Amino acid sequence: MNGASNPERITIRRSGERLTRSPAGVSTAPMQVEPLLDGSRNGENTAMRAILDPGTITNWHAHPRGQLLYVLSGTGPVQSDGGPLITVHQGDSVWFAPGERHWHGADPDDSFSYISIQAVQEGRAVEWFEPVEIRS
Repeated sequence: MNGASNPERITIRRSGERLTRSPAGVSTAPMQVEPLLDGSRNGENTAMRAILDPGTITNWHAHPRGQLLYVLSGTGPVQSDGGPLITVHQGDSVWFAPGERHWHGADPDDSFSYISIQAVQEGRAVEWFEPVEIRS
């Protein structure tokens, strides 16, 4: 079995045991990410916990099969391409439709953490684009 596929039986991962930094080019500053599910086959889910320092925002991105965010702590903005800027809070969930360009991040004065779940299509769960230009 491919090691990057979803487990075939109960699997327990202890909090923090896979915590790492995000790759360059996906946000305004590195964020902490913890993979929870490592799907690689079409239709399998990937999931992660992300922790963003105050003011950190992701680049524009899209998920071929959509993305669910569940806010664990803090407050932060989310926005779809061409849509309004919306602030989300602890306990909120956000669905981004398949292919919907969007970004999310932490308020300037608050850290922000969430769990994201997105499915794989043709070997990818996310496509990254350019940095966000926020206009005040």
